[in-house]
Amino acid sequence: MARKMHEPGRVHQVRQVYKVHRVKEMHGVRTMRFAVVGFIALLGTPSALAQNLATDPPVVVVSGEGVVTAAPDQAWVSVGAETRSKNPKEAQSLNAAAMNAVQQRIAGLGIPKDAVRTIAYDLQMEFDYVNGKQTPKGFVARNTIEVRVDDLAKLGDVLDASVGSGATSVRGLRFDLKRRDALEREALQRAVADATARADAAAAGARRTVDRVIRIEENRVQIRLPQPQMMAMRGEPAMEKTPIAVGEIEIRGAVRLTATIK
Repeated sequence: MARKMHEPGRVHQVRQVYKVHRVKEMHGVRTMRFAVVGFIALLGTPSALAQNLATDPPVVVVSGEGVVTAAPDQAWVSVGAETRSKNPKEAQSLNAAAMNAVQQRIAGLGIPKDAVRTIAYDLQMEFDYVNGKQTPKGFVARNTIEVRVDDLAKLGDVLDASVGSGATSVRGLRFDLKRRDALEREALQRAVADATARADAAAAGARRTVDRVIRIEENRVQIRLPQPQMMAMRGEPAMEKTPIAVGEIEIRGAVRLTATIK
């Protein structure tokens, strides 16, 4: 009987617990509903989104390229002398004598002092390898200068005079332009003109016209200069004057243009 008397109380507790859980669940559903409504409000109505898209003007994006060619009017060449001796001082002394003679001959051709600079010098021991063993052979001294030639008519004379006065190597011949900056700007102007014409053509194809240019971006183009490699060794039979074919240098400009159309 005592057990039966307590059953109504347990039923009442169960109902109370169920009511509490029910309220929490209802509260969770309500919170979720508010969150969904807030998210929809952030997105905006379809008509508002369409209105935003309508305010953005249509654009056309094109690329343009400009090319300028010119004959080079400047050259650089590396001239070196290599001497050997059993004694390091003697190797160095022989090398100094050879390079002094080379620079004097170059100066005699009218090349100014500021157009000549030393780019490498080293003195080191050489070895022979016999039966896997390293045996000292002597010392070698190397000296390399770079010569800038502003008058290309003298370039062949510079090469021949260098070899004839003691140089053992002539290499790294390359050409350039004194007015490079101005020619690069000209190529860039041509690239913009090309891009503008392309934008007009694209707009006309869609039965529209260009309204205004809103962005121009330059795309840097790496220019490779002609760099013929050559080597002349002292002790070869006498040769005629070295002929030089300079050719032309091509400078390119490239842009990306964005314009609105109407």
